Amino acid sequence: MSKPLDHLHSYWRMEYIETPKEPSGRKVNPFAGIAKAKDDKVVHVIYRGKFFYIVLNRYPYNPGHLMVVANREVATLAELDIKEQSNLMKMVIKAQDILKKGLNPEGFNVGFNFGSAAGAGIPQHLHCHIVPRWHSDTNFMPVIAHTKILHQSLDSMWERLRQFV
Repeated sequence: MSKPLDHLHSYWRMEYIETPKEPSGRKVNPFAGIAKAKDDKVVHVIYRGKFFYIVLNRYPYNPGHLMVVANREVATLAELDIKEQSNLMKMVIKAQDILKKGLNPEGFNVGFNFGSAAGAGIPQHLHCHIVPRWHSDTNFMPVIAHTKILHQSLDSMWERLRQFV
């Protein structure tokens, strides 16, 4: 007799799969709507600056996965003016500082994906990923089951990190 199959549920994943795409195959840009949103808690914006905002990633690699997102739709660093370029680095540092205070990570992965071939889910809108890391954050689940387990909801993570802005 075979053992019953265990099920892990990630209900949020269906929303990601069903994200509308434009006729060109280009995904609809959710970042533009977040930039204009009035309620930061609803869209999980941690901090707003003049040129960029810091937001929780809706589909995180790790708890506390933040993104620094340009307020305006640009696809590359070269499209930013010099003030925006300088401010981008300040915002990445601010995001790391918020994560250090709120989650005490042992390290970070920080990076950009330019173009869909490089893994950018929304290639038309510049965003930088800031992923907090701990020595113990990888276990057998991603390796064996191709599954990542997140132990805190986005709403409660927003509450936790927002206090360190």
